[in-house]
Amino acid sequence: MSEQQLSYSGYVCAPYLHNSESIQLKESWMSSNNIEALYFVTGTFSDESKPYFSDSTNHYLLGKFKDNQYITDDLNKHNQEKTSFIFNVKDELFQREVSGETNFVTVYYLEYGEYEEDLQEVANILLKREKIRIGGLGHMTTFCTLSSKFTFPYAENIVIIEVASEKGHQSVKKYCEQTKRDVNRKGLTMTNLLSLSILEKLK
Repeated sequence: MSEQQLSYSGYVCAPYLHNSESIQLKESWMSSNNIEALYFVTGTFSDESKPYFSDSTNHYLLGKFKDNQYITDDLNKHNQEKTSFIFNVKDELFQREVSGETNFVTVYYLEYGEYEEDLQEVANILLKREKIRIGGLGHMTTFCTLSSKFTFPYAENIVIIEVASEKGHQSVKKYCEQTKRDVNRKGLTMTNLLSLSILEKLK
């Protein structure tokens, strides 16, 4: 018997390259029941993560999905020469009402932090930050037609936060940086992987 695949909700980040693959993917996701929200975003990789994703680009489609198995099929069908990312949320720490529209999604990774109390510490710090609408822990998978030179070693320790704020992206980025520092002061090593500034809501 084949093993039952676990399905996760989460976020997908696919490069928008103004080619037929990008356009088909966008049209498919606009009409998909699996995609709850779709955004056009600018992606900024941290200095620490750039060596692993040297083929990164600036503009991405960011989709919030219900079931990652459909997303895997989509990216296999529309694979591109720039990396696409799936951030599967295994453990949603919290989701709450926050004033303002979602305008920033940041992805971090924990270099260490396998223990329940470490993850609880991260959750407690995120909860204190009132602009964070959603906090989740999960793992990352990538798709690209070109193989990467280096394997990203922290794909199983991903932290995702969704921020709602009326302020500009630079201000929200500083807010997220402060959140990261609060976690690191507790002796955990949380590093920024990718910051996604929402430019336009497509769906």
